[in-house]
Amino acid sequence: MDRSILITGCSSGIGYDAAKGLAARGWRVFATCRAEADCERLRAEGLESFVLDYADETSIAAAVETVKGLTGGRLGALFNNGAFACPGAVEDLPRGALREIFEVNLFGYHDLTRRVIPMMRAAGAGRIVNCSSVLGLVAMRWRGAYVATKFAMEGLSDVLRIEMKGTGIEVILIEPGPITSRIRENSVPHFERWVDWQASARVEEYRGLLHRLYQAKDKPDTFELPASAVTAQLIRALESPRPKARYYVTLPTHLMGFARRFFPTRALDWLIARV
Repeated sequence: MDRSILITGCSSGIGYDAAKGLAARGWRVFATCRAEADCERLRAEGLESFVLDYADETSIAAAVETVKGLTGGRLGALFNNGAFACPGAVEDLPRGALREIFEVNLFGYHDLTRRVIPMMRAAGAGRIVNCSSVLGLVAMRWRGAYVATKFAMEGLSDVLRIEMKGTGIEVILIEPGPITSRIRENSVPHFERWVDWQASARVEEYRGLLHRLYQAKDKPDTFELPASAVTAQLIRALESPRPKARYYVTLPTHLMGFARRFFPTRALDWLIARV
């Protein structure tokens, strides 16, 4: 398989660590970001970087054409990683909030994936790795919008994996639990834009959520691992001769994966309510 990979969401966190880690292993990494300023920083660090914004179809198409121009129409792997969260109770999420998050977290992944598959088909090999979450396995309160996108991506990825059988293209999910990143801080503008918490029937519950959203973290969350833990599983997904369909990252993902398979729904609800 061609050792070139397109990675999204490389400005920080999981994407940044993956880009640096794979480049160090000899992969040709195309590290994309939404903002040109972040791309400039990555280029200064020696990475090949250009803009790719999941919310913009033109940006996605242009990024794929850039890859084709740089590689002569070849691409070994895609790591769909960029995503955002919009915290809030489901009853307080307006239609626009769901439309916006699905545009990035699901439709953008799908659009980009469709555009790179022809290159992989032509080569008879490729790896499509989608970054899901423990929240693609189980639901947690206040995270309905994000959970919905990850559940949908799990299903779409499963179908694509079945449909790609015999093409040489592997479709793989990575499911991290708590990982050091800026997703919480980056969720604040979306929360402020869409959730009218002061008019909510849950206004008192929101006060506790606000404390968590706005207070700077002074220590890692329970069971939190660095982004390098995801990179380690990504390397396995890319370089294993027979990759697994799913790779769990962090203890909570292993526990919740087990619980979802073996616990009755009400028992699982009870367990999650105490997390």
